[in-house]
Amino acid sequence: MTCLKKCLNVQNPNDTRSYEHPPVRTEQFGAVLGEKTIETETIVCTVVQAAIDIKATEITIIDVRGKTSFTDWFVLCNGRNTRQLKAIAESVVSTCKADLDLVPLGVEGSGTDKWVLVDLGDVIVHVFHQNARGHFDIEGLWNDAPRVSPESLGITDVPPEALAFALP
Repeated sequence: MTCLKKCLNVQNPNDTRSYEHPPVRTEQFGAVLGEKTIETETIVCTVVQAAIDIKATEITIIDVRGKTSFTDWFVLCNGRNTRQLKAIAESVVSTCKADLDLVPLGVEGSGTDKWVLVDLGDVIVHVFHQNARGHFDIEGLWNDAPRVSPESLGITDVPPEALAFALP
């Protein structure tokens, strides 16, 4: 069995929906949930707003559509401590479930104090401890991908500290 087939057969134990086939991506870059299509920009806006609500800092949105086959967007943000890191990730997950009926494909690193990854399929969210973000250098890996401002996606009233680097 190939690695891809193994990955597709693994289901999130918290996901109560049954899939005859795994969710597929559309040419319009939307997440497909049964008969419901969610535009990825909507997912990104929901994620960013959830992070802002928990006072995440240094929010960066990277558009990787057409540059990779496994996702369309990265949303990166920082937390000041372990508790805030987990709170941001939990806020992203609960907000996506409540507002979009979107369950993550996986959440990794919630037991660590440096990095939590929330995989929403076409949108991957990286929540870093502010001191660890430079070590992983996700921005450097995707240096050629465009950065998108929250305002260009229609998110208004973004506090300045959400976009600025927070000193430890």
